[in-house]
Amino acid sequence: MGMVQYLPALNRPLAPVCSVCIANYNGESLLADCIDSLLAQEGDLDVEIIVHDDASTDRSIDLLRQRYPQVAIIASHENVGFCVANNRMVEHARGTYVLLLNNDAALERDALSTLLTTTEVWEKPGILTLPQRDWESGSLVDRGCFLDPFYNPIPNTDQSQTEVAMTIGACLWTPRALWKELGGFPEWMGSIAEDLYLCCVARLHGYPVAVTSTSGYRHRQGASFGGNRASVTQGLQTTFRRRHLSERNKTSVMLICTPTGAIWPLLCIHLLLLCAEGAALSMLKADKTVWKKVYGAAIADLFRRRSLLLGLRKDIQRQRRISLAQYLRGFHPIPRKATLLFRYGIPKIR
Repeated sequence: MGMVQYLPALNRPLAPVCSVCIANYNGESLLADCIDSLLAQEGDLDVEIIVHDDASTDRSIDLLRQRYPQVAIIASHENVGFCVANNRMVEHARGTYVLLLNNDAALERDALSTLLTTTEVWEKPGILTLPQRDWESGSLVDRGCFLDPFYNPIPNTDQSQTEVAMTIGACLWTPRALWKELGGFPEWMGSIAEDLYLCCVARLHGYPVAVTSTSGYRHRQGASFGGNRASVTQGLQTTFRRRHLSERNKTSVMLICTPTGAIWPLLCIHLLLLCAEGAALSMLKADKTVWKKVYGAAIADLFRRRSLLLGLRKDIQRQRRISLAQYLRGFHPIPRKATLLFRYGIPKIR
């Protein structure tokens, strides 16, 4: 497995129903809540738990070995990011289904049984998530997400709307066979928007992406990667790295997945808006770092990777089973960034 060390679980199930895959980096203070929620699940489900430790500098591995001998550990010698971590865990998994679960999340007691019973009645395999709730307040964050024209996620809060455009990787359930068919996460993405990519490709292949009607999970949003926090009092907070990866990777997914020639005018408009947004933020903050580390860097990365992205587009569009109109059912017309700007003001980037 390359630069990794495998620490096997005690009494690993031979044929588990589900393999729960937890990507961890310096999550010593988070892991207990996450794993304890798995061990407290209702029902008689045979589940294996796998943690990929991404070269943590805290005592995460010691915690796992001392308190959770039933957890298998893939200990990476170098920090490889969310995509590689999850690909490694799914490759190691034995479950019929896999659940990607953030180390800063915890499931409700009936979560796994709800996911299983929901997918067992589907006519075809797909991707599923649970309603997401804020860790501290318990208020609903989303029931999966829709997308705006530029592939920014729009939280779904409608209980009657179960079919969505994407689920976030903090809690993503799918048959292991479907994961392999879709190719897993693109490792060049590193982190951010890999869940967007997988869900868009699944929908292009004609597979459903949905949220359960009941159960849920609590999530400390942003605790595992930084940023992704918004409040009326503190505004929208993010980091240079997160914002750069977000703009680069969302645009990559747009280019790869948008069906037909509609991609070209959309991409041109999007890139023009990105340039305008980057210039405006740099001037308002009187700081060229915003352009250099976020927008300019994202556009430069896209240009350098154009051959890879166009090659992926050709391969994925060749396998498309739905029309442009069907694909666009998961999109809403109002740009998400405009809504966030009106609600929270100019984002704080650090």
